[in-house]
Amino acid sequence: MSLSGLITALATPFRADGALDPDGWQRLLHLQLEGGVQGVVVAGSTGEAATLSDAEYDQLLASAVERIAGRVPVLAGTGLSGTAKTIEQTRRAAALGATHALVVTPPYVRPTQAGLIAHYRAVADQAGVPVVLYNVPGRTGCDMLPETVAELASHPNIVGIKEAVGDTGRVRALLDLRSPTFAVLTGDDGTAARSIQAGMDGLISVGSNVLPGAYRRMCDLAAARDHEAVESWDARLQPFHDFCGVESNPIPVKALLRRIGIGHDLRLPLLPLSAAHAPAADHLAGDIAALEALSSH
Repeated sequence: MSLSGLITALATPFRADGALDPDGWQRLLHLQLEGGVQGVVVAGSTGEAATLSDAEYDQLLASAVERIAGRVPVLAGTGLSGTAKTIEQTRRAAALGATHALVVTPPYVRPTQAGLIAHYRAVADQAGVPVVLYNVPGRTGCDMLPETVAELASHPNIVGIKEAVGDTGRVRALLDLRSPTFAVLTGDDGTAARSIQAGMDGLISVGSNVLPGAYRRMCDLAAARDHEAVESWDARLQPFHDFCGVESNPIPVKALLRRIGIGHDLRLPLLPLSAAHAPAADHLAGDIAALEALSSH
């Protein structure tokens, strides 16, 4: 399955007692499919993967695969700090029906660029499912440079990258690596319209948890190079881009999800949205239905 357009990095709904919320998960999946997303990520950083037990991870992924039923790609977050554990997690995801593994650079250990190449080649050789690289140095402490990506892009089982560094130089360097077998996706909502207009294949989004139709419209307009329309649409979404960054992801987007009836709080060490930002969340939540309705016109 090709990777392009809007892909939502799904949040994980929890009940008030902290347990998984299977009903909320199903409502979130339904919202995404109704909004026209072109893929989903299960158990990435937005999904609080670090707080999930193995059984919870399996439950989320298996139920997403069943609900989506092959309509769009299902990417599973499988990147861990050790290579052997990453391979094991990726094989489990493949066995549960994931179409791709989203493999973040190993958090905390800060490998060299040569170490990253060896890590990803080992994972790709043994994964059993296509691998998408994921670079988000603000979270991992490790920046995978474009020349390293170039070394990996030729591997037959490495099929793309999610790049969360949104500067124009990085975008240009990665666009040179695009091919029919290697997709370049942005992980930054705020610069996505510009990046897709420049030639990126799509966006793995946080804000689309609550606004799948609106973010799909933005991505479609950007891909069509409808510059005036996408600028107008991106401006409508700018308050959501900004809000999703006021505290650590996924704190803000989960506050919005709670306000539309999906899930409750987060798991430690993350805390709910601070009181200082609650008025902004209330205001934005009131705009969600209208924006989604407008996106379908």
